Formats: sequence, C-alpha cells, structure tokens
Amino acid sequence: MPAVLEIEGLRKTYKSRRRGTRNALDGFDMRVDAGQVHGFLGPNGSGKTTTLRTLLGLIRPDGGRMALLGHEVPDALPLVAGQVGAIVESPQFFPHFTARDTLSLLAGAGEVPAIRVDEVLELVGLRDRSGERVKTYSLGMKQRLAVASALLKNPKLLILDEPANGLDPGGIREMRTLMRNLAESGMTVVLSSHILGEIQLICDSVTIISLGRRVAFGPVDEVLAQHSSGAVRVRLEAVSDLPAATEALTQAGIRVTGHPDHLMLAGVDKPASVTRLLAERNLYVSELAPIAVDLESVFLELTATAPVPGQHRQVDESMKVGGTGQPGTAGGGWGA
Repeated sequence: MPAVLEIEGLRKTYKSRRRGTRNALDGFDMRVDAGQVHGFLGPNGSGKTTTLRTLLGLIRPDGGRMALLGHEVPDALPLVAGQVGAIVESPQFFPHFTARDTLSLLAGAGEVPAIRVDEVLELVGLRDRSGERVKTYSLGMKQRLAVASALLKNPKLLILDEPANGLDPGGIREMRTLMRNLAESGMTVVLSSHILGEIQLICDSVTIISLGRRVAFGPVDEVLAQHSSGAVRVRLEAVSDLPAATEALTQAGIRVTGHPDHLMLAGVDKPASVTRLLAERNLYVSELAPIAVDLESVFLELTATAPVPGQHRQVDESMKVGGTGQPGTAGGGWGA
C-alpha cells in the first residue's frame, strides 16, 4: 500500500534566551498509508503541532525528509497543496460572515465549483444553520465549519488537529462517522486528538510522539498488544485469604497490589497458572479477570504523563509552536 505521508529523521530546534536550545523534533519518523484514518498523538510540548506545521510548509525544518502523496516537500508543496486539506490549531473566521458566505469566499478563491459549498455543509451537519453569522456559532460549530473549509477541494489527504474540540457527545459521534465515511470513500485522514477513546474507536493506526521522538507506531490493535501489561484482577472466595494469597503469589515472582476485596497482579503471562498456584495452597479463586489495556493507558505509559497524586504538570510554553500561543488560521492556507 502506498504511503500518502512519509517523514524520516525530522529535526527542528528552537532557541530562546531563557531556556536555551530545545529540540522540538529529534529525528522523528512517521508513515501513513492510503485510505487510513491515522491517529497522531502526543502530549503538550511533544512536537506534534510542530510536525504538522513543518509538514505543511509553515515552519522550516532543520533536517530530515518529508513527502506528501509521493512528492518531496517543501519543494513540491505547490504541486500537492490542492490535494491536501488541513486544519492546524484554532480556526479563525470573519465573525460577521455567514457560514455559507465564508465557504463561498474560500471556494471562489480556490476555483472550487459553487455546488461543493452545499455538499460540505451537508457533510458536517451545518446546512440548516449556514445562513447564520459565524459569531453566533458555538466552538463546536466553528470546528465543523473549519472541517468543511478543509473539505472544499475534496482532498486526497485530510489533516485535522483536534476536530472534536468543543463538540458534545452527539457531535463527537457525528464527527467519528464523518471521518470513517471519508476514509471509506478513499480519502486518507490524519487525526490529532486528546480524546483517546475516540482515537481507539475510529483509527486504523496510530503514531505516538513524545519529546520529539516516535515512541509507538502501527495498527491500533498491534500497539495495544505490544504494550499489554498482563494485568489481572483476582478475587477469592474468602476475603480473609487475601494476605495468604499475596504471600504465595509474591513468592512465585508475581507483582501484587492489595485492595480491600481483591488483588491486582502485574506481568502475568498465563492467568490460569494463578488459579492452579493458589489452589495448591487451598486458596480458591472466585474471579480471575484479565484487565484489557486501552490506548489511554498506553499513551500515559509511553509519554510519562500519568498524573502523580498531589503533583501538577506544567505545560512547557517554549515547546509550543513559536512559543507564542497564537492561534492558527483555518487550514493554514490549505483549505480552499
């Protein structure tokens, strides 16, 4: 299957007087095959937005190779720009324009047939409210309008940064359906989101970035399988047997965490062996439940962002693009 997006060894360094030199991207690799919905995940300051902006020619890299639709970028950006739709960071629109006026203006500038405006309004669920001014829109509706602007040219590759931001649960479900439908129509979608449960539901594959480097890549089920912790929950017929069970399991080399009515075991390759080991000590299991790993737990483990009780994480502002916190524009020049 051909790669629609390829990044090899991408590097980007920022310099500031206060913090010195920071490697926003440190030899980062990424590959997205055609027809996929690909999740691009990373905590604040990981280099995720820097990657997207560099790929779209908004930032100049310090090294590495990038390709879109088989063409080396940034040199070939003029050739592929019309086949790529992108929303990176917060979309901005003229507040006094209606949604229809906004899209019509973009369509005209991009030489897109006027009929496409109605098609994308229908796709994102804004047709019935297209005559209202954008300033009256909720954040979620503005997100839908941004997606609509990126879809105007019916791109082969769609890159969306946090498209579900501000959406209620119903809107998130609709956005999920839209992404799947686009992929089934042959479009490739790269989706960045902090809603990891949605990424797990919608994406075929994922890339996880941390501190400017790739820490996981591949089909979602394979990434989950590779980082399965072998966690098992054990309940006994008699709660009073928990201390004896803890001692027996610990002696067998199993990591045990005690709870009032059950035990949590880590690193168990064959859960059935736990039942046998305890039965030999006349300790009888009433429940033995492997704990399925999810994308959120894998993400927190790989990026070292799991919360620590009593400790607050600080976002490193210098690692954000430009260090300014300024919002991007709808499509960054990549919509229509």
